[in-house]
Amino acid sequence: ISIIVSSLRKELSRLVKQEGLFWWRGQLVLCYFHHQKKVRQGVEEMLYRLYKPILWRGLKARNSEVRSNAALLFIEAFPIRDPNFNAIEMDSEIQKQFEELYSLLEDPYPMVRSTGILGVCKITSKYWEMMPPTILIDLLKKVTGELAFDTSSADVRCSVFKCLPIILDNKLSHPLLEQLLPALKYSLHDNSEKVRVAFVDMLLKVKAVRAAKFWKICPMEHILVRLESDSRPVSRRLVNLIFNSFLPVNQPEEVWCERCVTLVQMNHAAARKFYQHAHEHTACTNIAKLIHVIRHCLNACIRRAVRECHEGHEEREKENVSVLDKTLSVSDVASMAGLLEIVVILWKSIHRSMENNKEARVYTINKFASVLPEYLKVFKDDRCKIPLFMLMSFMPASAVPAFSCGVISTLRNQEEGAADKRYCTLLDCLCSWGQVGHILELICDWLPEEQPQSKSNSASKRKVQIHDPRPVKPELALVYIEYLLTHPKNRQCLLSAPQKKLNHLLKALEMSKADLESILQLPGGKPHNFNEAMALRAFSLHCRLSIHLQHQVEGKVYLSILEDTGFWLENKVLSFIQDQEEEYLKLHRVVYQQIIQTYLTVCKDVVMVGLGDCKFQIQLLQWSLRIMQTVKGFFYVSLLLGILKEITGSSLMQKPDSDEEVATLFDMVQKVFQKLLECMARSFRKQPEEGLRLLYSVQSSLHEFIMTVQSWHVDTPVHRGVLSTVIAASVVEISHQLRKVSNVEELTTPEVLSDLPPFSRCLIGIIMKSLDVIRSFLDELKACVTSDDIEGIVCLTAVMHIILVMNKGKQRSSKVKDVAATVHRKLKTFMEITLDEDSTESFLQTFEEILVVSCFLGGSLLPRGLL
Repeated sequence: ISIIVSSLRKELSRLVKQEGLFWWRGQLVLCYFHHQKKVRQGVEEMLYRLYKPILWRGLKARNSEVRSNAALLFIEAFPIRDPNFNAIEMDSEIQKQFEELYSLLEDPYPMVRSTGILGVCKITSKYWEMMPPTILIDLLKKVTGELAFDTSSADVRCSVFKCLPIILDNKLSHPLLEQLLPALKYSLHDNSEKVRVAFVDMLLKVKAVRAAKFWKICPMEHILVRLESDSRPVSRRLVNLIFNSFLPVNQPEEVWCERCVTLVQMNHAAARKFYQHAHEHTACTNIAKLIHVIRHCLNACIRRAVRECHEGHEEREKENVSVLDKTLSVSDVASMAGLLEIVVILWKSIHRSMENNKEARVYTINKFASVLPEYLKVFKDDRCKIPLFMLMSFMPASAVPAFSCGVISTLRNQEEGAADKRYCTLLDCLCSWGQVGHILELICDWLPEEQPQSKSNSASKRKVQIHDPRPVKPELALVYIEYLLTHPKNRQCLLSAPQKKLNHLLKALEMSKADLESILQLPGGKPHNFNEAMALRAFSLHCRLSIHLQHQVEGKVYLSILEDTGFWLENKVLSFIQDQEEEYLKLHRVVYQQIIQTYLTVCKDVVMVGLGDCKFQIQLLQWSLRIMQTVKGFFYVSLLLGILKEITGSSLMQKPDSDEEVATLFDMVQKVFQKLLECMARSFRKQPEEGLRLLYSVQSSLHEFIMTVQSWHVDTPVHRGVLSTVIAASVVEISHQLRKVSNVEELTTPEVLSDLPPFSRCLIGIIMKSLDVIRSFLDELKACVTSDDIEGIVCLTAVMHIILVMNKGKQRSSKVKDVAATVHRKLKTFMEITLDEDSTESFLQTFEEILVVSCFLGGSLLPRGLL
């Protein structure tokens, strides 16, 4: 046995320091011995001798991973004891192990605290009856009262709710946990999604084992508020938690309706979310039944309202009044609208199933077709009309002939500029009925047409002209087009219209360019077709529609239209504003900025979905350079960074005509990126506050672009060019700050990232987020120093500042020392060459002192031989 213990002890000492696959394999071997100690004599004593010299030392180790591994072994082996101990020795040993549990819960590292929580839950669940009540209660209060609210680590909070279900498996724990858990109700609103998910999972476990009423742990009001606004992973679990409360399928259908009304009245938005996921927890037949139950309820409310108009108050009091009669009436508009919305949501959720069940579909359509006209008469509030119109769109036009015949006239009679957009839902009806052609005719009648070429006077006199007395409504036409393009199902219907009609619509929208030219070029002049806001909106729709049409056809028919718009932007807009005075530009700033933003946004989407080929991308980058050279302001920076990211990310999926084309594309990417950083740096010099706001707004876009280049183009010219541009921008700014120092003694070395100037702080901060980017950045930095691209005492000192800060970051690289050594050699060489004998010694001594201090602050960056 001693030989076995000795060999196992060696393996155990290695296991405590291991991680990953080796750790779990080793633990599986030990688990076998842990199970055998109950049935085989001598195993428990062997395990005690095995663990004693290693496990306690591992629990006190300085390395947090070693402590965590040792804690996992300790949890699996608990209690570790020698069966030969007497009662006093046994109690002392167990008490020592309880103290170790407390130590794990108070460990400074979150990973060890999480392991301690797991240990407490496993041990208390397994040995509930044998543990002293004071220790048991104290441990659980420590977990639920302190660690559940650990503000320093979301992982620790998450571990509490993931491990508490282990205790719930022991029924003896239910009375105590029923008292402790209500204090955790606010964890449902934790900032971390994974904590909220774990908390709801714990409530589901409480409900499953019937340990307590979940609504006593977390009130229903809290659950509904969180259901209303939370993400899908949390909301789906919440629906599962409260499903039987609001849709009890084992009870009569009348109860379903009562619970539905209750939920709508408690929290309207939560009710919508609940019924969106309801079909995931019950059969489609139950959802269909609920739809008809709500229909019956609405019908009953209408009948009761009609009867109340004819009966006296005394007669109504004599009747038997149900629960719904007391809580629901037609005058309760919010509840009526809520029930109608629930019907729409439920119908959508089982739409595919109803398509496969013709009998159920026909029955549902017939029943609603018979009552919807009455609903339209009774429910006149705006909140009720939208769901009613949506219900109409689910049925064929023949089912509601009186309504379907008046839809176009209703749309035609809407007033321009009205805030009432509920009638846009009527467009859904026409699209679902296959009548999108009627919409196009109406829109094209309202939009301006290109003036035909003038003919002879005699011909024009003989031509018969029909005057339509109805007013044109171009603004309303734009509202309808935007609604159709925004909603995927309607957009598909629109794009399936005849090509001739779509081309006509595109031509009509293109007229907005002429109006925008008039607005920019004629001070105080009025455009011919659209006002300023309408022209900008029509221009946006023109660009968007052209690219949707390009997606439908082969070739570059509609992409060339977008390219023509780019040339129009260059020749008409940018050329015009280039030489204008500041006052004039201020007057028209909104117009030209909106034009540029719209066009760049659409082009970015074109590249993202793969419709823009290499030539289009090169042309787009050329326009981007022209915009930066011409336009004052920096509103386009984030958009251009997004375009650069999409181009570098999609370039590998394109099939260019030649390698020269690819080289030209990436050369343009570098030029645009360099120009962008120059613009941002210029904004810092002129307006520091505005520059700082700009920097914060583009940090995310800048990080995404650099990560895309790092992921797809490592060790390529574009990769090195982007990194060298970042290096140059940082070195220039830091050097500028260093030159302001009049005395070398005033020079201070940066200790953290925040010590760098703002622009460099942003750039280096982005680099330091990824270890791969750090390595590539340091390689390029070393290459720049070695090749003398960076030279001079000031610039080399700026490089030292950068690597000192990078060495202080969380993700460090061994390449920092190589760069530091290269810079140090360059500094010594440069100072020996440029300084005379009298000043060389003192200057070297001063810089040596600065570098030595810098190196110690940065963690001994330079090898001792160089110091």
